[in-house]
Amino acid sequence: MKKILIFYASYGGGHLSAANSIKECLETNYTNIQIEVIDCIRYINRMLNKVTTGAYNEMAKDVPNLWGKVYAGSQKGLLSSVSKETNKLMARKLFKLIIEYNPDLIISTHPFSTQMVSYLKRKGHLNCKLATILTDFSMHTQWLIGNEYGDYFFVANDKMKEQLIDYGVDKEKIYVTGIPLSSKFKRKIDNKETYKMFNLNPEKKTILFFGGGEFGLGKERTVQILDSLVKNVPEYQIVAISGKNEKMRKKFEDIVQYENAEDRVKVLGFTDKVPELMKISTIVVTKPGGLTTSESLASGLPILVISPIPGQEEENAQFLEEKGVGIWIKKDQNPDEIIKKLFENEDTIAKMKEKVKELAKKDSTENICEILLGEEYKKNN
Repeated sequence: MKKILIFYASYGGGHLSAANSIKECLETNYTNIQIEVIDCIRYINRMLNKVTTGAYNEMAKDVPNLWGKVYAGSQKGLLSSVSKETNKLMARKLFKLIIEYNPDLIISTHPFSTQMVSYLKRKGHLNCKLATILTDFSMHTQWLIGNEYGDYFFVANDKMKEQLIDYGVDKEKIYVTGIPLSSKFKRKIDNKETYKMFNLNPEKKTILFFGGGEFGLGKERTVQILDSLVKNVPEYQIVAISGKNEKMRKKFEDIVQYENAEDRVKVLGFTDKVPELMKISTIVVTKPGGLTTSESLASGLPILVISPIPGQEEENAQFLEEKGVGIWIKKDQNPDEIIKKLFENEDTIAKMKEKVKELAKKDSTENICEILLGEEYKKNN
C-alpha cells in the first residue's frame, strides 16, 4: 500500500482544485494506494486559517495594490524571512499528522506546505518523497525555500523551468507538465446539447466572459468591458458568467436590457458547465488565475485578460502576452479601442489560437501522476 498526503492552503481556489484533480486521477487510475487531502494551515490552527485567508481575500478584493506589495515583498527581504520562520514553527504542528499517517509521498500545491515539509526533511524527521506543484505561470521564490529537500517540481511552462534552474534547483527534478486539470476537461462533449442547454445560436461565434469569481474582477471595470463587447462585437454571442456575485449579475443584466441584447447575451450565475461552454467558445475574457488560464489554454482558447490581481496574476498576464496567446486590457487603456482592433480582423484570433496549441497541456494531471507513481500501481496492468 502506497500512502500519499496531498497538502494545499485556501489562499485562492487554485491550490485546492489542483489537489483534488490529482486525487481524482490517482483514485481513478491507480490501485493499492491510500490518499488524504489536507488544508495544511487549517489543520495547524483553524482560527489562524480563518484570519489569514480572510485577510488575503479582503486584500485581494479591496486593496489589490497592497496585496501586490505583499506578494513582491515575500520574494525577499523582511517579509520573506518572516514567512520562512513562521513556516518553520508551523511545521512542528504538522509533524504530528505526518508521523501518524506515515506517507511514502507528500504532494504540495502551496508554497507553505512545501516549506514545512522541506524543513522537517532537513531536520531528519522525514524520509518520504516530496513533490511540489506550482500553480501559476511564473515562479515565486517562496515555492523554492528548502528546494534541495524536494524530489519533484512540476511547472506550467519552459520559462518556469529555466527560472528554477537559475535559482539553483536540480534540473533533473523539474518537469514541465502544466497545472493539474479536472477530468471534466477531457470527457467527450456534445456541442449540440450545450447550445440547446443555454439557448445559444450554433451559427454564431461565442465569447465566454467570466465576470464574477471570488473577487469580482475589478467591479466597475468589468462592467465597462462587458458593455464594450456588447456594443462593439454584435456579430458574436456572449455568455457572461457572474458566479455567485449577485451584484455583478444585476449589473450584467442591466447592460443587456439597456443595449436590447437579450438575443445575443446570456447572463449566468454559478455554473458547473464551464468545460462545455469553453468547448463552444472562440475566446475567453477573464482575470488570469492559474487554474482558469490552464483550463482556457487546454480548451484551445485565446484570452482577453482583464483586472488581474497585482502579483502572480499580473505575471500570468505578462506571460500570456509574451507568448502571443493573450491580450491584456490594462486599467489605463480604452477597452473600446482594443476590442475593436482585436475583433475587426479574424486572423488575429486565429493566430492566437495556433499559438495556444503550443502551450496547452491537456494531459497535465495524468502526466504528473504517471511521473510520481509510474506503472507499478496502475490499474489493469
